[in-house]
Amino acid sequence: MHEERIIRILKERRIDLISSLPCDKAKELCFLLPHRFRHVGLTREEDGVGVSAGAYLAGGRPAMVIQSSGLGNMLNALMSLSVTYQLPLPVIASWRGVYHETIPAQIPFNRALPALLDGARIPYTIINEGDELEQIGTVIDVAFEGETPHVALLSPRCFEEEGASDRASCGPLLNRARTVDLTYIRNVREPKMTRSDAIRSVVPLLEDEAVVGNIGVPGKELFAAGDRALNFYMLGSYTQASPIGLGLALQGRRDVVVVDGDGSLLGTGILSCIAASHPENLTILCLDNGTFGSTGDQPTPAYHHVDLELIAIAHGITNTWKVQDAEELREAFGERGRGPNFIHTMIRPGNDQVGNIPLTPKEIRDRFMRAW
Repeated sequence: MHEERIIRILKERRIDLISSLPCDKAKELCFLLPHRFRHVGLTREEDGVGVSAGAYLAGGRPAMVIQSSGLGNMLNALMSLSVTYQLPLPVIASWRGVYHETIPAQIPFNRALPALLDGARIPYTIINEGDELEQIGTVIDVAFEGETPHVALLSPRCFEEEGASDRASCGPLLNRARTVDLTYIRNVREPKMTRSDAIRSVVPLLEDEAVVGNIGVPGKELFAAGDRALNFYMLGSYTQASPIGLGLALQGRRDVVVVDGDGSLLGTGILSCIAASHPENLTILCLDNGTFGSTGDQPTPAYHHVDLELIAIAHGITNTWKVQDAEELREAFGERGRGPNFIHTMIRPGNDQVGNIPLTPKEIRDRFMRAW
């Protein structure tokens, strides 16, 4: 069947990590992928861009399998991360809205999709028939050779022409019965540390960990506190720091630390993916000032109303701390064991006066990959 042909092509091209979000037209393929590959099940497609970036930076060969509508969610991440840092990403997308489409909402975006990809200069290949599926191999080759995203748009006809697979062959769904027992009481003091104080507290404790620095001022403060080849500085791609960290952690054994913030983490669905993937070598250092610090300290919902540690626990991350001064932060960082770990660090708004990072995206990428 055609699903098996696609899996064979992916394996022949040595794809070793698949991030996916299902589509009804390709549902049999989506059922098979977690059983055939190391796999991250996404809740939002753009997180797969970060996961794939991290996997590639750590020496992997990632790909994504999605519904084409998800490319609308991914465009900024593709342009500001994959394109900016020249990171390959083959995307296998079932192309909705163009062939016997019965859902009106699928039509406006998907019919315009080739023109949108042309405008973004993202290469794509249209595959209309099952006998054209071997072109997926070319899509993968071009992506990795050209260090670029490349989208394969698969017509639903590719999945109609042969009988569907039997989901039972993938195994039964797990029993969902469980007990939830949670008592959560925290006293949050008025924060004293700034983000820079917190970063400077942790940098001397780093050994051979890889570190992902969030976009904007956090990355600049990390650079000023102690530049290292194993620091990956993000110059764009809001919400993608922790997805990159997940991709790095899944690809190797090296410990990975993500310097993330409350705004970014509230804007992503990655915490549930991290909990489900359960990377033991990943630590999220959530620096929570309750504001969008790089854009003028406009308040986020975390300033008064949302508790990020409780959100992490609700997503299934069990190793969590709430720290509120430098000594508590150093203690939590030192005692962290097998993760995933989530260190919720309460800080006050305020940015250090730091300059831009004097490295190009390609320089950041290349020296990180050499150090890894």
